[in-house]
Amino acid sequence: QVQLVESGGGLVQPGGSLRLSCAASGSIFSIYAMGWYRQAPGKQRELVATITSVGSTNYADSVKGRFTISRDNAKNTVSLQMNSLKPEDTAVYYCNAHISVTFQAPRHYWGQGTQVTVSS
Repeated sequence: QVQLVESGGGLVQPGGSLRLSCAASGSIFSIYAMGWYRQAPGKQRELVATITSVGSTNYADSVKGRFTISRDNAKNTVSLQMNSLKPEDTAVYYCNAHISVTFQAPRHYWGQGTQVTVSS
């Protein structure tokens, strides 16, 4: 089976920075796109940023210029550097990866989520 384990959430003041990391493990054959989503209380889960296996990135308009997504294909990890954080960035952040395991069709996997709170 495949597991995605996130780390790096926490409490930060407005204008501060946090770095989220996510590591994929298990019987992985190949990892395609990886990304981060977030869900604030009372709102739907939304895309934050994605990155393909060759490094092409896509960002939500609300985080462009402030967040940077990156990945290490050798370590099966994806990270999200979040700068100039705002209170509206407060949410549970989820790692997502499109992964194929041996002898199975690729599917999306989710991490358990990590809380990010931006507050003074």
